[in-house]
Amino acid sequence: MQEKFENCVTTMLELIGENPQREGLLKTPTRIFKTYEFLTSGYKQDIDEILNGALFESSNNEMILVRDIEFYSLCEHHLLPFFGRVHVAYIPNSKVVGLSKIPRLVEVFARRLQIQEQLTEQIADALMQNVGAKGVGVVIEARHMCIEMRGIQKANSTTSTSALRGLFLKNEKTREEFFTLINSPKQVRF
Repeated sequence: MQEKFENCVTTMLELIGENPQREGLLKTPTRIFKTYEFLTSGYKQDIDEILNGALFESSNNEMILVRDIEFYSLCEHHLLPFFGRVHVAYIPNSKVVGLSKIPRLVEVFARRLQIQEQLTEQIADALMQNVGAKGVGVVIEARHMCIEMRGIQKANSTTSTSALRGLFLKNEKTREEFFTLINSPKQVRF
């Protein structure tokens, strides 16, 4: 597979008018293979394995929020990066998931070819289904290089998407609390 991938990169370099044999490009096909292997590593990860091994009994029935989770992904339409922050909250239903698993869940889906709208939905659905939460809220704010580097070329524009499940969708106060928390300025000092 690696050889086939590297041959495609070499062909691409030739098609854009480059010489893949010049010094600066000699190892580029291998570097690009390794880069894409990393950037698409989410295809090889199992959500059940990541989340179910870290579920713990708990009497907590209040919102748990992990905000400002940085992510980097690739737009499936142009293979250009989009990146930003994810805010994930859920209301447990007798079980909580280890806090480090929430950013790992984001990473699994971000490390696939994506569109932001689908990424938001996938994170919410996976948490809802695998943790058995009473509700889930996910908001993503991102910059897209397919907007900034090509096409309309509007630098620093951001796109926001949300996915609400269960109590976050049905209960206005829960939804309001979630949006208030993610939009409040950080005051934490350690």
